[in-house]
Amino acid sequence: LIDNFTSVIGRALTRTFYPVLQQAIGFGSAFEGWTAREKEVVYHVLIPLSPPLGHTFHLERDNDQQRPGRNFRVRVELECSCPREHPGVNLLCFLHHPDMVRRRTQQPNLLDSLCTGFYLDVQKIVLWFCVLVRASWRRLPQSRSWHLVLLASTRTCNLRLNNDQESFLVKVLFGVRRHTSDIFITSRPRGAQTPSIMWPETYAMAETKFFRYMARQAPQDSSHIKCLQLLACVLAHKDFSIHSVKTIIMRLLNTIPVSRWHRRYFLLQLSDALEQLRLSLEEKHLEHFILGNQRLPEEIRLPQDVQRAKPPNLFHGLVQDPAAHSQAMQAY
Repeated sequence: LIDNFTSVIGRALTRTFYPVLQQAIGFGSAFEGWTAREKEVVYHVLIPLSPPLGHTFHLERDNDQQRPGRNFRVRVELECSCPREHPGVNLLCFLHHPDMVRRRTQQPNLLDSLCTGFYLDVQKIVLWFCVLVRASWRRLPQSRSWHLVLLASTRTCNLRLNNDQESFLVKVLFGVRRHTSDIFITSRPRGAQTPSIMWPETYAMAETKFFRYMARQAPQDSSHIKCLQLLACVLAHKDFSIHSVKTIIMRLLNTIPVSRWHRRYFLLQLSDALEQLRLSLEEKHLEHFILGNQRLPEEIRLPQDVQRAKPPNLFHGLVQDPAAHSQAMQAY
């Protein structure tokens, strides 16, 4: 569905200077083979963006220590298309003659349309894409059998599709790939006050790639997904972070031989996961699985600064809040 959208929209954007929409990437539980506690199926999809002709993207790290996580801005710069020895000679050069290009093409450059100042604006990107979705929906084959509703959001484009038999939700994020790695900076919100030019670094795509890698390595009747599914459903009702449960399973997958995930060892692996959760809660310490992990499979590509970073403690909040720690231990 999303690939159909990007294909139709991509054709409509030909000869414009809006971001180029790359092939969508599915991530999260629905693409990893398990579900959490959602009442309806939720598909999370990332659409990578690349700069249009005459533009470049430069990622700038935000060093504000008051903001959680690692955050970036996407600085948009106009690119010179003149011969190196004769700067300014090309009258259609975005850098030297932006007004001439605008008059000739009748198209705004990216700085004029979807940026705030020099920086790519998440909210403008989302609004722009939602307008394109509404305009292109009737040209998609799915429109003949599905009803589409766009749900309001400032940092994601949320599409609810339903027919007489079923309903599902697609949450579309936008992002920029870091180098050639599996790490993206995305429009995913990080707190209620995330500035519109702030793009948090996200590791969910690398996590999904890790699960796909393990699915190829593990026995055909491996129990790791069943184990994760059961723990996520049970512990979610006790208000445990589903991501912390997923992190523990990923860490066990990365250390226990894949042969030990055969279904005959299901209860053993379930017990190991619960014991690891207990120890982590007692110590108030659970390291992030991707950030700072130098023992990932080679096909999971990380930028050097991500690979060498100090892994954040996912249970840092329990260190700061003794009451929350006591409550978590009682829930366990």
